[in-house]
Amino acid sequence: METIRPIGQNSHMKSKKSSLKPDTAWFVRDRFGMFIHWGLYSLPARHEWVKKAEGLSDEHYQRYFEHFDPDLYNPEEWAERAANSGMKYAVITTKHHEGFCLWDSAQTDFKATKTPVGRDLIKPWVEAFRKRGLKVGFYYSLIDWHHPDFTADSHYPRFEKMSSAEVVAYNKGRDMKRYAAYMRAQVKELLTRYGKIDILWFDFSYPGEHGKGHADWESDKLLALVRKLQPHVLIDNRLDLPGSGNFETPEQIQPTVPPAGKGGEPVVWEACQTFSGSWGYHRDEMTWKSVPQLLWMLIDGVSKGGNLLLNVGPTARGEFDYRACSALEGMGRWMRLHGPSIYGCSAAPAEFPVPADCRYTFDPAKNRLYLHVFNWPFAHIHLPALSGNLEYAQFLHDASEVRFQQDTDQVDWHGKICEPGFVRLEIPINKPPVEVPVIEIFLQSKITI
Repeated sequence: METIRPIGQNSHMKSKKSSLKPDTAWFVRDRFGMFIHWGLYSLPARHEWVKKAEGLSDEHYQRYFEHFDPDLYNPEEWAERAANSGMKYAVITTKHHEGFCLWDSAQTDFKATKTPVGRDLIKPWVEAFRKRGLKVGFYYSLIDWHHPDFTADSHYPRFEKMSSAEVVAYNKGRDMKRYAAYMRAQVKELLTRYGKIDILWFDFSYPGEHGKGHADWESDKLLALVRKLQPHVLIDNRLDLPGSGNFETPEQIQPTVPPAGKGGEPVVWEACQTFSGSWGYHRDEMTWKSVPQLLWMLIDGVSKGGNLLLNVGPTARGEFDYRACSALEGMGRWMRLHGPSIYGCSAAPAEFPVPADCRYTFDPAKNRLYLHVFNWPFAHIHLPALSGNLEYAQFLHDASEVRFQQDTDQVDWHGKICEPGFVRLEIPINKPPVEVPVIEIFLQSKITI
């Protein structure tokens, strides 16, 4: 058997390298990534949980395996769309809860190479996204509804229709220890065949009665394996091992306050969101978010110190849904002009309260505030706590000057220009021709956070 060496470990490297903690600096700088949910569920096109939602048997689900042939799959086009939308990294479902693998795993025949498509779909994906300069991540489901050792639990497809006796009978002879070893073998494949992987997204734990947690997954062994093979990789927080994750993962919600640790300390976090109500391709699902909504989610997240991982569910032929393409193009138009207000930015210092219907992001390296205006006001925007500290202001999309007044003693025939401590920005009557206008504010005094 071939000896597996951790990625990047060469004879000239110091052994202490593997003990270093993963660096999240690139992650919080890049801010915007693409999630890709793709598997057999793209054929029924009724949600990635269709096997569970409809209580489908393995025999019924087999028809999707036998007809999986994404003849239009072009990962270079996927990578191009991701990059053009302003995304800097991507995470793909190598295996979702259905148990189907997009790579040529030696551990199972339930994989892409045994379907009509007949090839490893992960290798060209990794190559295409790396070529476009995007960092790459693998999603790997802890759940597996196909594996012969995976025991029935509260998330199992037909669990609600099974009696207690039927659950016992179904689980007889199944061994979660064997399944945990299977997972480790597959994760080892993913971390030794495709070079440097930047993110591992494990999904998910649900401890308790009729659930599964770290003991079932043998999460400690899984984590040790990952750290041995690729010590730099960022891991999410879903292994049911407190403190093991490098970032928090609020899902399908927009946090009202920044997520924090148990002691209230700031944490690295990433909201994972969908264009619509489904992760996998759902032909008839119509609650698609508008481009302004999507931009609000991105901006609001960065204003709270977080990332956005926005999901695409490709079709069974291997193309992005036309609605996803339209949304990505709209976000890309905005990001091309306004990327500086996202990349490398985070929450603004608390000393700068944000005006109504706006969000601040702050770039500490440039010492600049970015004011994102969601509801265009009339004639003026008043900024509290900035009087005496505003050097210059301009619209970000065209670098045109935004004039301002910060002499609070000055009055005009209306009376006071603004309250003490405020700056009054003079803005055009008509909203600029971009989805969310951004005003770039150059500060006089260096702000540290």
